Parts: sequence; C-alpha cells; structure tokens
Amino acid sequence: MVATGELIRLMNYVDDLATTLRRISAAIPFMTDEERKRLAEYMRKSDPSFASVLEHVDRGGK
Repeated sequence: MVATGELIRLMNYVDDLATTLRRISAAIPFMTDEERKRLAEYMRKSDPSFASVLEHVDRGGK
C-alpha cells in the first residue's frame, strides 16, 4: 500500500507523541507526589486528548 505524503507526516507526528510520552514516563520516578498529581490532572484536561483523537480516527472522522 502506497502512503501519501500527508499520511507519512501524520505518522511522524505520532512518533513525536510517542517520544514525548517516553520522556514523561522516564521522568515520573523522579517526581514528587504533588508533581505527578498535577501532571496527571493537566494531561486529563488536555484537549484534544490522545484517546479522543484515536476514537475520531476509528470512527472515520465522524
């Protein structure tokens, strides 16, 4: 299957997200309880969230 330039670009964005999540995961053991709580709250409130975009992709953009 041939990938368009736009698909490749979007897949690169996903790679960037995965890199960011790995960095966050690596930092968690060094955070205080308060920092982890604040980060979790901040991530939950992010809009759009990774999960909501994935649902949108699964629904075919509808």
